Amino acid sequence: MEANPTVRVILVDDHQVVREGYRRLFENTSDIAVIAEADSGEAAVERYLELRPDVLVMDLSMPGIGGLEACRQIIARDARAQILIFSMFENAQHFERALNTGVKGYISKRSASQEMLDAVRAVAAGRTYIGQELTQALLARSTRAGKQGMQLLSPREYEVFRQLAEGHTVNEVASMLSLSPKTVGHHYANIRKKLAINTPTELVRLAIENGVIPLR
Repeated sequence: MEANPTVRVILVDDHQVVREGYRRLFENTSDIAVIAEADSGEAAVERYLELRPDVLVMDLSMPGIGGLEACRQIIARDARAQILIFSMFENAQHFERALNTGVKGYISKRSASQEMLDAVRAVAAGRTYIGQELTQALLARSTRAGKQGMQLLSPREYEVFRQLAEGHTVNEVASMLSLSPKTVGHHYANIRKKLAINTPTELVRLAIENGVIPLR
């Protein structure tokens, strides 16, 4: 029996240089192998269902449906999916949303190479792995009314909120999430009510303040 069975990984990030860097990192190990790559949430879902890797290493901020919605769709089809998030977002908002979808790990893109390897191995073994940077973010979590309101959003409302904050139209969001424009409009109305906002500008400001989208 093989002493160190290979962990089969699919690597998902929309930047080729990032994927290449992590691929080289994994290639220098004896127990982790990248079997495929993807550059969008949609591609991640397709490749996962096709190849069923041991670990899916997933970025959150990508074009299209994004990493969070991709995680939700994958786990809805395979509750045993082992997903590790690696993201530039180091706040409790993204961390909690990701864990609520059922992912097994979350680390920062600032993490040392060794932490990425440790995280992949832990998740492959069925353990939860949380990066060191996230501990500080959780302890420093704000109790602002706006953030409390964010917790009232359902998973679908949150994804609609994120896509609208990124600048997509209602019709574009409907297409990306496979919903009707009427349904997206209904979610948007609920979002405005729960967050006490009235304009797209307020929506974007709240998204930036809570780390849902990066400050550009």
